[in-house]
Order: sequence, then structure tokens, then C-alpha cells
Amino acid sequence: MRVVAKFGGTSLGSGDRINRAADSIAAAVEHGHEIAVVASAMGSTTDDLLDEIKFEADDRDRAEIVSMGERTSVRMLKAALAARGVNALFVEPGTDEWPVITNDLGEVDVEATRERAAKLAAELDGVVPVITGFLAQNHDGEITTLGRGGSDTSAVMLGNYMDADEVVIVTDVEGVMTGDPRVVEGARNVGRITVDELRNLSFRGAEVVAPSALSYKDAALDVRVVHYQHGDLLTGGTLIEGEFHNLIDMQEEPLACLTVAGRAIRNRPGILADLSAALREEDINVDSVASGMDSITFYVLEDDSDRAEAVLHDRVIADDALSSVTVEDDIAVVRVTGGELPNRPGVILDIVQPLSDAGINIHDAITSATSVAIFVAWDDREETLGIIQNEF
Repeated sequence: MRVVAKFGGTSLGSGDRINRAADSIAAAVEHGHEIAVVASAMGSTTDDLLDEIKFEADDRDRAEIVSMGERTSVRMLKAALAARGVNALFVEPGTDEWPVITNDLGEVDVEATRERAAKLAAELDGVVPVITGFLAQNHDGEITTLGRGGSDTSAVMLGNYMDADEVVIVTDVEGVMTGDPRVVEGARNVGRITVDELRNLSFRGAEVVAPSALSYKDAALDVRVVHYQHGDLLTGGTLIEGEFHNLIDMQEEPLACLTVAGRAIRNRPGILADLSAALREEDINVDSVASGMDSITFYVLEDDSDRAEAVLHDRVIADDALSSVTVEDDIAVVRVTGGELPNRPGVILDIVQPLSDAGINIHDAITSATSVAIFVAWDDREETLGIIQNEF
């Protein structure tokens, strides 16, 4: 196998941990695998360096300063591998082998990076490159960075461009857990998870793999997360499957919008569960839910609207805190899903402004970490879809 192994700061946080990392790399090489390594700065070195910049520094100087953490890590790890008889070299910006190139805007130059990564991959037979994570280099040879979580991005990007079979993220967690083990009892490792699931979790606080890295994962590239104490790069942890697609999708069937109004409904514990359970008992699927201070809105298939209205009306009659239920038919929904949406400032404006300019009234907009759902009148659906497609 060809493997890109990324070692996070915690997994390189001491001499003992660097030895452990070198042992796992040497074992994989001994079994005949081609290994490229991406190394983060040891421990919290990068944050410590940033904290010590108590003066005005331009982006170039700041990047040069923080690069010292990764530069130290690759030298330490290369030396540890050499002590085990592994032919290794450290690769950092400025070296002939350096692969990650950015343009004048600080964005990855895909063509140049792909070409350099392929050249580096061709040299993997018999040598282990130890590459600084997080860092990049522009066409003028100046140091740039890939931002927060940049080492993860370096690893998955290079895994893709080097035609690797697998990227292994070595970190201080067992993989993706069912919950935070510091908060909930019985949390366990999730053996497999999709890119879509993990990306939503990542943008909502799960610190497993940087969201920016997952956009470089394709269906042919396996990505796994393992604990640094595991000692085996090729087994265990959580396998991340699939790839994240940019998708614009329009619901083929019309929806109905049912709104239940009530006094301070948002402050009523369990009210959403009660109303949802009542719909479930009648086998009515809820497409989406939106809530306000004094109302909850359910979107269901229009064919189910009469039954849904009857169910919700029974609840209104039985609960003094609920006032009324109303129904609006002929609603369409267009959903925009994409790996880069959360990294695109003003993305909601990019969707709603062209619709406003076209005179299309937006009935509702519901967002998640990686998607936006726009609800409009059924007669406006085709024009809405066309406008959004043009924007994205």
C-alpha cells in the first residue's frame, strides 16, 4: 500500500512519542508499504509561537516564525527514523522536493501542487519523506500557511495528489466517538463514518479531522483516524468513507407547510417531541422543521397535509398553550449542499439576493452546517433552481 501518515502535535509532543511514531512508521516500511509522513509542530508549539508575537508582524514574517514548529518536528522525526535504519529525508518549503504551492491569493495552486506531489510520489520506493504540515510556498518561494487544521489538509491533499491508497490521521483520540467521553458515559469508537456525517460534526465542534481536509478526499482514497498509542498505522480507528459532493437538488413533489402557533412555544420543553410523535403515529414523514418564539412549522408532502392538519389540530384542542394550526400548500424546496459552503462568507446572501432581485419570495430558509434549504412557491421552483445553479 501507499500511505500518507499524518502525525498531529499531540502524537509528537515528546521524545517518547516521537519514538513511538518512528516505530510505527518503521514497522509499516518493513512490511513493504510506501510511506509518506506529514508532521505537525510538536505539542502546542505553533500556538506558543503565535502567543509570543507581541509586535506588529506582516503575514510573511508571521508565517516564517510559526513555520519553525513544523521544521523542528520533521528533523526530529527524520533523525528517529534514521536511527532505525529507515532511509528518510525531511521536506520543507525551500527544498527541491517541496510539493504544496499557493498562488498570490494564498489559495492552493492545484496544477502545480499535483505535479510536484506526483514527482515526490515517484521517489517513495525506498525512501520516506517527512513533510512539514500546515505550511505552503508561493511561486516566489515565500512561506505561506494553510490555516487552522492545515496539517490535516496537507495530508489528505497529498494523499489525493500522490495517488495514495490511504491517509492515516494519527491523533490523541481513538477515532470518531459516539459522544464526548469526557461528558457521556459509554462512549465508544465508531468503526465507519461517511464524509457527509463527519463534515457536519466537524463544523459543529468535533475536533477529529479539519473540515478543510475532507474536501480533498475522493471515493478512491481511504482516510482513517487512529490513536497515537495504537502503534499500528494500518489497522483500527475509524474509517472515513465516500466523498463530499456539491449538489443542488429540487424536491420533485410539492410540500405543505403546517404552522402551529402557541404562547412562548419555544420555551415549552417537549412540545416539539409531542407534535412530531403525533405525526409519526400517523406515519407522516416530516421533511423539515422551523421554529420561532411562538410557532413551529412542519413541512410534509402535500398529499399528507390533510391528515397532518387533523393530527396537529387535535393537539391544539388538547393543549391550552397552543392556539391554532394553519396550512399552506404548493411549496417547493431547493437544497444546496456542498463541502465548501461553510468556508464561503456570505453564502446565504449569495443565494437569497439573486432570488430577491428576481422578485421571488422566500417562504423559509433552513440551514445546517453544510447545506441550505430554500422554500418557495411551487410555481417559482424552476426559476429558483435556475438562479441557484447559476450562482453555484
